[in-house]
Amino acid sequence: MNSRLAALLSVVAVTAACAGTPPSSGGPPLGLDQRLVAPAFSFTADTFEFPNMIRSRHPDEPGLYANYCFVLARGMRQFVQFARFDPALPKLDQAGYVERVRQVAALTPWQPARPPDDRIVIPGYANLREFSREEEAAVKEGLGGRFLTLVHWTNWRVVFPVTGDHQEVVAHEILEELRAGRLVQLLVTNWPKPELNHTVVAFESRPSGSGVEFVVWDPNNPAEPGIMTFDQSARSFWATRLYDTEPGPIRAFRMYYSRLL
Repeated sequence: MNSRLAALLSVVAVTAACAGTPPSSGGPPLGLDQRLVAPAFSFTADTFEFPNMIRSRHPDEPGLYANYCFVLARGMRQFVQFARFDPALPKLDQAGYVERVRQVAALTPWQPARPPDDRIVIPGYANLREFSREEEAAVKEGLGGRFLTLVHWTNWRVVFPVTGDHQEVVAHEILEELRAGRLVQLLVTNWPKPELNHTVVAFESRPSGSGVEFVVWDPNNPAEPGIMTFDQSARSFWATRLYDTEPGPIRAFRMYYSRLL
């Protein structure tokens, strides 16, 4: 990579990280006195049964489904927004399910959720959890590869520092999206610590002391939700209970909510 290209990428990444940042004083309150939940989402029904594996915990294991966290988080949102399950319909063969999953995964997640009659129908199963448990191979094949998510240009943001203003904006935007009933996909990192460069999906917020807890679905942990906290006084996020992550300060960025970000 030449120096001009590196400089351009740096400017673009910093600009994207800081776009829309308001002054921290006199801004609207976070609304910490109320719990917010995305109403159309159920953790036990609308998430994948299988996890994204952590490669460091499975050294030398062939065929490991690892480094697919961005694929799974985006895919879960796409199923919530664009798919409808009908257990009364006859089941398809594996190729048929692969094609249905591909149709769901081809839709961009920043589009509005479709009405029920306009959704892609997944026959023979009641929900995503059941479907991904019984048709794991078809779901994985239909969701596709991970390469484009690993080289997505917004991943550059993890190497740059961010301000308290920026993180406060992210917290506000999560809350506004939850108020509107939408899930919020987040890139979370504690770089340069080589532990957390990951994505989660926020589906609930609740008051917590001087800040707000965001309850998240973590592709690495289908068993239970995780928690990340925004401390309003420090204007920063904290890994409260994120899978395989020590509690501590993190940075958060929204993902896949527009054509560029």
